[in-house]
Amino acid sequence: MSQFHKKITEIFKSIGPGVVTGAADDDPSGIATYSQTGSQFGYRQLWTVVLLLPFLTATQEVCARIGAVTGQGIAAVVKAHYSRVILYGVVALVVVANTINIGADLGAMAAATHLVLPISVPVLTIFFTAIILLLEIFISYKKYVKFLKWLAVSLLAYPITLFLVKEPWGTLLQATFIPHIELNFAFLFIITGVFGTTISPYMFFWEASEEVEEEHEKHLIKQGKPQLTPAFLRSLRIDNFMGMMSSQIATWCIIVVAATVLNTNGITNIATAADAARALEPLVHTFPYAGFLTKLIFATGVVGLGLLAVPVLSASASYAVAEIFDWKESLSLKLKKAQGFYAVITAATVVGLLINFIGIDPIKALVYTAVFNGVAAVPLIFIIAQIARNKKIMGEYTSGTLSHVLVWGTFAIMGATAVTMFFVIGR
Repeated sequence: MSQFHKKITEIFKSIGPGVVTGAADDDPSGIATYSQTGSQFGYRQLWTVVLLLPFLTATQEVCARIGAVTGQGIAAVVKAHYSRVILYGVVALVVVANTINIGADLGAMAAATHLVLPISVPVLTIFFTAIILLLEIFISYKKYVKFLKWLAVSLLAYPITLFLVKEPWGTLLQATFIPHIELNFAFLFIITGVFGTTISPYMFFWEASEEVEEEHEKHLIKQGKPQLTPAFLRSLRIDNFMGMMSSQIATWCIIVVAATVLNTNGITNIATAADAARALEPLVHTFPYAGFLTKLIFATGVVGLGLLAVPVLSASASYAVAEIFDWKESLSLKLKKAQGFYAVITAATVVGLLINFIGIDPIKALVYTAVFNGVAAVPLIFIIAQIARNKKIMGEYTSGTLSHVLVWGTFAIMGATAVTMFFVIGR
């Protein structure tokens, strides 16, 4: 076997929680927020994609490493080493943020499907809730994760569209690498949403807990303690990098397509699912029934990524709650063996469903959810950074200097953006 073939094989074997997390990062809330910034501001926030990549990668690698080293999820680590006030605060933040996100994603899936099927949005919302719960509760983790990985393929509609329209490549390069900042509420509100939907609380808890799942699957936990190998840690880092890189490439494509197709044609606000779908019109404009095909492709992407993201959101909230009460927790366990764990999954998903019946517009809800995540992530990153440098917790696997700087940089950038947004509101 050639060295090249060995490397490729190693990369594919490394695909795991990091890739799934990266795919879930471009959930319906992400699509809506990235489309909104492209529509509203053109290419002016494109630089955030490159800026956030190292911070996103470092933060998620730390979360994955915390799970792998301790053999516990983040909430369990906080419970063991910090006060109950901090523990309850951390878990409350992720549960509230995830539940709101679930509601927004379910509503968006229904609104997108309504574009192509003459079924009412409330009925579709209930349908998707039922389907997701059935899949998550009654399909084993090993089978489910394989299913989840392929749902990310729906994002290919955006890079394909990107190369079907005439792009101002010089302007794109400049906008990608030269930051543009406007100190007004509209700009700061959306950029907080971009940060929040890219670096989200649920991703921290999900990836840490899923690394523990991976260790159990590979029998690397002996007598309750992880038996880490260099190969496992290398695989973890490759998986995480692949997931975050693919997520940011998709983000860049979504913003560019929305800016080129919508903003340059005078559409500067996405108010409905139909508005967001119009960004993909160049993909099928020469085909018969192009309008219907555009809506169908958009709906397929939103539904596919929603089916990927909602289980991640509910499960990451459930991992956090289960770790407080020492419940059995695993997507590999049957319902009878982890009733509390699946009860939280069900409760979070159902509450998310109910949010859709209080009169909130689904598309606006997605963007507001992203902004909320941008604020909620700040204190959580602070705690994660503390854990990652704690030798009592991490032993020889504490963060190195570069990782430490990047994670604290994530905290500083997201915190400064959120504070500036609130400051501008108060003026």
